[in-house]
Amino acid sequence: MAEAAGGGGGGAGFLEQLKSCVVWSWTYLWSLWFFLMLFLVYVLRVPLKINDNLSTVSMFLNTLTPKFYVALTGTSSLISGLILIFEWWYFRKYGTSFIEQVSVSHLRPLLGGVDSNSPNNSNTSNGDSDANRQSVSECKVWRNPLNLFRGAEYNRYTWVTGREPLTYYDMNLSAQDHQTFFTCDTDHLRPADAIMQKAWRERNPQARISAAHEALELNECATAYILLAEEEATTIVEAEKLFKQALKAGEGCYRRSQQLQHHGAQYEAQHRRDTNVLVYIKRRLAMCTRKLGRTREAVKMMRDLMKEFPLLSMFNIHENLLEALLELQAYADVQAVLAKYDDISLPKSATICYTAALLKARAVSDKFSPEAASRRGLSTAEMNAVEAIHRAVEFNPHVPKYLLEMKSLILPPEHILKRGDSEAIAYAFFHLQHWKRVEGALNLLHCTWEGTFRMIPYPLEKGHLFYPYPICTETADRELLPSFHEVSVYPKKELPFFILFTAGLCSFTAMLALLTHQFPELMGVFAKAFLSTLFAPLNFVMEKVESILPSSLWHQLTRI
Repeated sequence: MAEAAGGGGGGAGFLEQLKSCVVWSWTYLWSLWFFLMLFLVYVLRVPLKINDNLSTVSMFLNTLTPKFYVALTGTSSLISGLILIFEWWYFRKYGTSFIEQVSVSHLRPLLGGVDSNSPNNSNTSNGDSDANRQSVSECKVWRNPLNLFRGAEYNRYTWVTGREPLTYYDMNLSAQDHQTFFTCDTDHLRPADAIMQKAWRERNPQARISAAHEALELNECATAYILLAEEEATTIVEAEKLFKQALKAGEGCYRRSQQLQHHGAQYEAQHRRDTNVLVYIKRRLAMCTRKLGRTREAVKMMRDLMKEFPLLSMFNIHENLLEALLELQAYADVQAVLAKYDDISLPKSATICYTAALLKARAVSDKFSPEAASRRGLSTAEMNAVEAIHRAVEFNPHVPKYLLEMKSLILPPEHILKRGDSEAIAYAFFHLQHWKRVEGALNLLHCTWEGTFRMIPYPLEKGHLFYPYPICTETADRELLPSFHEVSVYPKKELPFFILFTAGLCSFTAMLALLTHQFPELMGVFAKAFLSTLFAPLNFVMEKVESILPSSLWHQLTRI
């Protein structure tokens, strides 16, 4: 059996070698194959009556009127124009060429292209695998820690403009978050929680609100108050009142489940749910306080919440705290928060990176002058500020255009993609005012941010200070951001070859159709001269071959 197995392995190895040889021959020796085929056709031109067929074709072409050529070139221009329109639409929607995608996906494997999932390519270094894992984690969609209220803010935008600021994909992710944080397996034992469990799955906003009111008729349900505060309240004041009622109900549930959490797995799951509900309520209450101008009170609420639940970092409450401290201009406290959370073991964010850059820019921006800096060079503090800006821009290159107001802002989505356009919008929407408050900070950013791209290798096979910029951000951002917003793309994609090719072909054939229609005789003379010039080298080579080879050899070859 071992010998048989060895024989089978040898046969399989021989077939693989044969296949690789064929692939190699088609990859590198295609020109030789092409000339061999041309030579064979030329040798067999007499038995195949190629000359007679060519004469017949030329006679047929001579009988055609100029109208035929006008119709031919016009049809070619129309078809290439339709292909151009489709290619442009596909590129604008999906960011790639349809023809190139089909070629890579279907034609490349048939021609012996290497499969990226093959075992030969699976042996990568540890550094590459770490980079891939980091890229996957960076393409994960995160809950926006500063997301707005649907009823009091998002719906108001819809009433005024008639546009929907949230996409279905974004709202569906929020529904999944609510089911994860606000429900558990024991909800069916409590009628109010059972109603809310169905309400979080409901797509119709009015049905969700009606279900929340129905749950409150049965019991003081914290999650019902949350839903009403988020979606029914039309002002922040109303939302704050509802969250205070939710806090009262949520604290009671939390204390009861805390006493029973060690009595079984079900009680532990219920306590985990009650903890999530309580943290969410306190965080949103702090945000209401911040929006209503009571910033110091909001800072105290956030600090107390972070001390009470230090392990719940999934809510990213420190980003809410940073924004509130910047509003108070408590820059020393901001630096203390950054020292704790700007750590290599924690996932970075635009808020962390750009706030660190703002603090360093604040030390030098009021006296910074690009002309003076070019004459005397950058000081140590200016160099630190520029490096911090370069670090922030490398992490998220979309932010500067929003901070410098080179691109219009929209309402931030409820979910963001780190290093993507959605995160840039969310950061700039809340932090633009803090950059404007620091004198000269935007001027320093304007003078230095584009220098980042000179330090990043291109193409983006590796980064400078961070992992390579992920390639998945554009697709995810198009799902998260509304259709009326032009998604920022980095690196800026060049137009695919086939769009340029079809554009040139469409223009060229349209021009030929117009010239043939206007000057039929002149274009006929030009076409004959062009074809004779095109085939002149081939005729010259064939005449030389016939003069070099003996006539007897030609006679024997033509009789084969």
